Amino acid sequence: MTTWLALKKRSRRGLIWMSVFSLAYFGFYRQGCICAVGSVQNVSLALFNTGYSIPLTALLFFIIPLLFALAYGRVFCAGVCPLGAIQELTGLKPVKLPKSVELTLALVPFIYLAIAILFASTNSQFLICRYDPFVGIFRLDAPYTMIIFGALLLLAGIFVNRPYCRFLCPYGVLLNIFSRFAGKHLTITPAECTNCRLCEEVCPYDAIIPSDIDQKSVASERSRKRFILYFLLVPLFAVIGAFLLYNLAPALSGTNSTVRLAREIRTEKKTGIESELNDVVAFKESGKTESELNNEEELIIGRFRNGSPWAGAFLGISFGIGMISLTIRTKRNEYKPHQGKCYSCGRCFKYCPIKVKI
Repeated sequence: MTTWLALKKRSRRGLIWMSVFSLAYFGFYRQGCICAVGSVQNVSLALFNTGYSIPLTALLFFIIPLLFALAYGRVFCAGVCPLGAIQELTGLKPVKLPKSVELTLALVPFIYLAIAILFASTNSQFLICRYDPFVGIFRLDAPYTMIIFGALLLLAGIFVNRPYCRFLCPYGVLLNIFSRFAGKHLTITPAECTNCRLCEEVCPYDAIIPSDIDQKSVASERSRKRFILYFLLVPLFAVIGAFLLYNLAPALSGTNSTVRLAREIRTEKKTGIESELNDVVAFKESGKTESELNNEEELIIGRFRNGSPWAGAFLGISFGIGMISLTIRTKRNEYKPHQGKCYSCGRCFKYCPIKVKI
């Protein structure tokens, strides 16, 4: 339905009503769970833990939006995701961020995705669900800190549209990648672009790529040299990222409850102060030995050491590819949406003087 509204009917009003429905049903009625954003963790846990069988619902929530992104772009973001819907409905007075600020903040979702997959695959915690800023609003039972965080995002979203989607959402990283290869993506105009420039400043996500038909060509030799340099640096970025996260593995493993328990037991023995934590009391009553607990701790830290370099390499490669993309220049004779950054929200439709025939 959202695909039809965005690509065929080109109705901004229809997409808004679809967002209202998704917010009411998937958000407040279904209380935001399960969602495609959190399903990343279910998939990661299932891939690296044989004892966990992923529910079919979680698997479908993960796969279907990606398939639609590959075919039609980010139509899931346009009117299906309740996290995006609640932000889209509060984006009243959008302003554009400085390019440098937006590029810097755009790195955060990649870091969030890598860490979330690492934590889920080591069976430590579901980071995305724990720090989801809007599920607490949907359920009205989250810690007050998360409700405040969600409220602040919505307030910021009045001026900076979809701050969570753009600068935090880990699933958005996957949608961004898949959407770049979309076979049929949303277009600004239903027919040939006349380069009237009316849509140039309307997109709050800075996702409209302007025509360069009247622009002077840049020094191609300079761009080519930068492209070659960044391309050669990608392996170095990957190695640096892998090295950094490998060394951070012991610290990151502290998110695992077993590791925390083992460290608490050692602290108790060292200080002589008896801990009153429920986990420590339960451990003492379980009959398990400290040696067994320490062995489990070492096993988990080993899993973090095995997984952390891959997460770091992913971050390094992503950073390198991002640098390379800044050097690539293609000739365009019309205004078009950036297929990865465009949320298919339809804000640009009404500014195009060429109207679609239904």
